[in-house]
Amino acid sequence: MPAHEFESDTTTDPLAHERAHLAASRAALRAMREDAQNLDIRDVTANWVNAAVLQAQIDERIKSLADLAHTPLFFGRLDYLHVVGAEQAEGAEGEQFYIGRRHVHDAVGDPMVIDWRAPVSQPFYRASRKDPLDVGRRRRFGYTGGDLTAYEDEHLTDPAEAEQTSKLLQAEIERPRVGPMRDIVATIQPEQDEIVRSELGGTVCVQGGPGTGKTAVGLHRVAYLLYAHRERLARTGTLVVGPNRSFLHYIEQVLPALGELEVKQATVEDLVTAQIEVRGTDEAPAAVVKGDARMAEVLRRALRSHVTPPTEPVMVVRGSRRWRVPAYEIEEMVQELLARDMRYGAAHEALPQRIAHAVLVRMEQAGEAPDDRVQNSVARNPAVKAAVKAIWPAVDPAKLVLRLLSDAEFLAEHAQGLLSEDEQKAILWTRPARSVKTAKWSAADAVLIDEAADLVSRTHSLGHVVIDEAQDLSPMQYRAVGRRCSTGSATVLGDLAQGTTPWSTQSWEQALHHLGKADALVEELTAGFRVPRDVIAYASRLLPVISPGLTPVESVRESPGSLSVREVGADALDSAVVAACEESLVHEGSIGLIAADARVPALAVALTAAGHTYLSPGQETTAETRLTLVPASLAKGLEYDYVVLDEPAAVVDGEPDERTGLRRLYVALTRAVSGLTVLHAAPLPEELA
Repeated sequence: MPAHEFESDTTTDPLAHERAHLAASRAALRAMREDAQNLDIRDVTANWVNAAVLQAQIDERIKSLADLAHTPLFFGRLDYLHVVGAEQAEGAEGEQFYIGRRHVHDAVGDPMVIDWRAPVSQPFYRASRKDPLDVGRRRRFGYTGGDLTAYEDEHLTDPAEAEQTSKLLQAEIERPRVGPMRDIVATIQPEQDEIVRSELGGTVCVQGGPGTGKTAVGLHRVAYLLYAHRERLARTGTLVVGPNRSFLHYIEQVLPALGELEVKQATVEDLVTAQIEVRGTDEAPAAVVKGDARMAEVLRRALRSHVTPPTEPVMVVRGSRRWRVPAYEIEEMVQELLARDMRYGAAHEALPQRIAHAVLVRMEQAGEAPDDRVQNSVARNPAVKAAVKAIWPAVDPAKLVLRLLSDAEFLAEHAQGLLSEDEQKAILWTRPARSVKTAKWSAADAVLIDEAADLVSRTHSLGHVVIDEAQDLSPMQYRAVGRRCSTGSATVLGDLAQGTTPWSTQSWEQALHHLGKADALVEELTAGFRVPRDVIAYASRLLPVISPGLTPVESVRESPGSLSVREVGADALDSAVVAACEESLVHEGSIGLIAADARVPALAVALTAAGHTYLSPGQETTAETRLTLVPASLAKGLEYDYVVLDEPAAVVDGEPDERTGLRRLYVALTRAVSGLTVLHAAPLPEELA
């Protein structure tokens, strides 16, 4: 399956034909965009509101039709043996489709490029010699920038053609990583495609080691679902949840490159800090307890403790009549509402209506004929409002959490049988805050407030949520995200071996239970397409300790990559690291210098002294600056062509415990796409030695 390079621009040259089709397709895309820009909506909208909505939709359409000059418009072609979905005469040729990032049609509506998500495109990813799916030829295209420079044919039904690894596919996978994360539409593998095209109704959990493409699979699944269920998801919304801002910046261009502009991105902290500002931090023991699912029951008990049984009847005066609802009857209403386990706020709104209904029954028994307006008026009666305020008062979620963390007796009362005395002491503030505004809330506190807010009033649910690096979420964080897709579905992405928080999940079964998606399908990706064979094998030495029983990633890359482990003297470590960065900069692509957080300032000084500029994680690499200085705590999810790893022992020692430290080291070791250089003065962890 040789790659055919462009030789001459003649009509008999297949590559010239394909380049002509590319030029025509780009012209057609420009025409589609111009048509959208020239739409006149003045006579088709009834008012300014409709006009604004329609204009916003047109603007989004125009954006989605942008032709990205350095992004191939199509990357493959399928030559079917027969006409797709139709009868045809024997011996007639089948149809031919170009597969690309978005649909393009000509002036009469005939397709010139088919969207990769369309059913007719699926065989590009799934067809094989064993099951050609009616495809006679699969053609892949090679590009330099935006120019088509090569093609490669695979005749799936020709027994004389030997099966080979696609060189263009391999080159695309190994292409240097400059700038933010790219889409993988040209390189999706069959096992990845199955996950991408799984149905909207079901939640999918993807366990994938480094370099298996799980993040890209999750993002492409969103793009596919938006294609297949656009109207529904346009109403309900989609969300991508990432571990930090650097990570979100790294992936933010993937969906726009596929023409999808409406997907929101956020961290868990973004989701739960609507009511308060995070200004404090927790010690690890406190954060673990606050993130434990038992806190949900503590909060529920504390909230319900505000409900006080009535001791007096309610007397409603209307005109010259007085209507009395006895305490025992109101008590029955309260117990019914508690038994129904309604949201606290919904029950608070329902109780005055229940009391008012009881008054209406008495009115009817007395011969009156009250209607709904009378019931609503009674529900607003001062006596009824005063009774409800005493029996079922409104509760502010932040004030509830403030009291739990400040009042030892209140916490002990509602944590009895759930949290031990030591656990209660761990989360109690040593200096209680005076108010919600002055409190130095932590990220874990914000999640507790979000839980309490949901107990009071239901959280709005989206249609689909993607959670990346999900192994690092606490049970309470899973609950917070799960509330955002309680009536929708989710794609959960992660790697148990890369769990680097003290509360990281031990199993996907537990995680999915807390998310509220216990019936989710769990898929495992074990074929590595990014991390070189030698590098992933070296890092996998840690797996028996950090995640026993997890299947190691098997790299399918033919080029093994480079791995160098060097011991240097302590006094020479900084200069050796700078020299290793300089060696890596000789190669094309991005360079990541990863170090323990505590070592970053010293290395920043050494790089500056040597005359090297560098970026922070999430900043886009340029031709002038390709080196990024990465604290180990922010390395997760990022990739670089070449990685220089400083002092593995310091990475391990920077974490609260050895297991977490070794997991952090595993993450750092697996960020390289082409080569890894490890430098150390202290002894390596014995698992690596």
